[in-house]
Amino acid sequence: MTNKFEDFSKYETARILGARALQIAMNAPLLIKLGKDDLEKIKYDPIRMAEVELKSNILPISIKRPFPEKRESELRRTKEPKITDEKIGEKESEEEDEIVKEGEIMALANPEDEVEVESEASESGED
Repeated sequence: MTNKFEDFSKYETARILGARALQIAMNAPLLIKLGKDDLEKIKYDPIRMAEVELKSNILPISIKRPFPEKRESELRRTKEPKITDEKIGEKESEEEDEIVKEGEIMALANPEDEVEVESEASESGED
């Protein structure tokens, strides 16, 4: 392969080492000859074995890095909706209407309030 160990980012290196170490741990054949002394030196660690294979540039693993597509035409700006004072006023009045509706619902939900309001109205009518 033409890629060197240093050409990969730390994330790509971690992914390659993890994938190859998993293969080695599941009894995949080693791609590089390691003597018994070398294996004892690295304590039969699959990650170290994968690292030795990666550094020797023998792994048949490639990295695909997608690049953005080239565009021949010029980029156009999107039209942003303009917020005017009228629209802001409309939004505020809509929020006030919602609050009033919620208040009406709250008043209807509590029957004791209605009784008090009616009794006050009846008292004012008697005067």
